[in-house]
Amino acid sequence: MITLDELLLPITRERFDADYNDRKPLHIPAATGASKRALLDWSGFNALLDQSSIWTPQSLKLVFNGRPIPAEHYCVEAQTQSGPVVTPSPARVQTLLAKGASLIAGDVHMLTPPLRTLSRDLGRAFAALVGANVYCSFGGVQAFETHFDLHHVFAVQCEGEKTWRLYENRADSPVSFPIDDVEGRRWFTETRGALMTEVTMRPGDVLYLPRGWYHEAMTVQGASLHVTFSVTPLYGRILFRLLESAALQDPAFRAWLPSGTDDGDRLGVHLADLGRRLADLAALPAFRDEVLMAQERLVPRSASYGLPERKALTVYRPTGLTPARVVGPAAVAIDWAISQPQFALEDVIAQFDFVPEADLTAAFDAAIRGGVFRSL
Repeated sequence: MITLDELLLPITRERFDADYNDRKPLHIPAATGASKRALLDWSGFNALLDQSSIWTPQSLKLVFNGRPIPAEHYCVEAQTQSGPVVTPSPARVQTLLAKGASLIAGDVHMLTPPLRTLSRDLGRAFAALVGANVYCSFGGVQAFETHFDLHHVFAVQCEGEKTWRLYENRADSPVSFPIDDVEGRRWFTETRGALMTEVTMRPGDVLYLPRGWYHEAMTVQGASLHVTFSVTPLYGRILFRLLESAALQDPAFRAWLPSGTDDGDRLGVHLADLGRRLADLAALPAFRDEVLMAQERLVPRSASYGLPERKALTVYRPTGLTPARVVGPAAVAIDWAISQPQFALEDVIAQFDFVPEADLTAAFDAAIRGGVFRSL
């Protein structure tokens, strides 16, 4: 299974973080290509596509010369035991591919063990939400015109070749796109700057692009297959949502705002006071834990079934004793358990899956030794 460290080879993580991470693009040619290109080959991609029941118009898309093909051109209504569903028609999809369309299979990051392993490693390394799309394209047809992405990009060339054009400009921490119309596409072209470099991606090559870097890609000849991992850490906007919940516990944030037309600028004084209270909230260790939990929620915990075996449950009951202070997100799980008449530790681990299991186990082991919980 490929990890981030292996994906970057021969570049080390230390050099990547110092010179490239969120700074500039990085092209890593394949030394042998064997391990990285094995992420997904034509056989594996066809096997995924053959699972026709998992695909929807949202997850399987077709693009021709930079324009999305409407779903009604390649999707049909199918009858299932759960009722009618709209699903891509393999026959229609292949007809459009024969005409030169490009195929984008989205949300594949959990569909195979190699994709799953690398996605989770990227998520942990960047404290980020990670997704993966597979791009299948053919010579002479461009799927997307010049654009930038709202996330970091790690592209792994698996089959064939693809040419990427990277431009000199980078959008400053973008969080949205212009409207996708003629004016929007012209804006991308006018703001991309001069061509910085042209990279031909071959099997086993890796390309990293920081968020906002202008680029475009085209398959020159033959067929190309590559996987793109989108890596999206949280940014400052998350504070508004988290602070709203925390601030409303303070009566000052539930009080009416004074009129802005009153003498003495009572509104300005009031707003300044609220601003100071927000700054104090954001500086609390408990609020840092809230942000950390929001980051942990982005990375799914590894899980697998072991049927027909069933888990043995370990059930506990609170004793009424106050636990020692728990640092970090595990404190939320301890507080929840104390409020229950009884609970199974396995249920806690399942409910609080955004907290590392090792942290939960350590916190509950300490609480049990301290007499906070007793087994039933």
